[in-house]
Amino acid sequence: MGNNNLPIVYSCSGCSSAAQAANMIAIKMDRENIAEMSCIAGVGGDVKPLVRTAKSGREIIAIDGCPLSCCKSCLARHDVQPEHHFVLSDFNIPKVNGKDPDSEKCRAAYERVLELVDKKG
Repeated sequence: MGNNNLPIVYSCSGCSSAAQAANMIAIKMDRENIAEMSCIAGVGGDVKPLVRTAKSGREIIAIDGCPLSCCKSCLARHDVQPEHHFVLSDFNIPKVNGKDPDSEKCRAAYERVLELVDKKG
């Protein structure tokens, strides 16, 4: 883990286009130094150092691809509530198995996530 001043971003990373869009958005936030991405699978799998990071008190952004909200549920297992939770199906990102996400829809969803985080922050 790098910059402790940044929010932590977690994303769904399943096999659907929506899940991969969530992952792409979180990676972009990490690479652009907007948030530090951490591993939601480790949180859900009770990996102690990753659970400690999730419970560190830093601002958390959770990005789920669909209403199943697996990312948010992994955090809830450890009584962690994200300050910001986004479900990409609310941003016109379809959940399609076996397909890559549409790059233009991903870009628009990314920009909307940034706007909403900024307005709440």
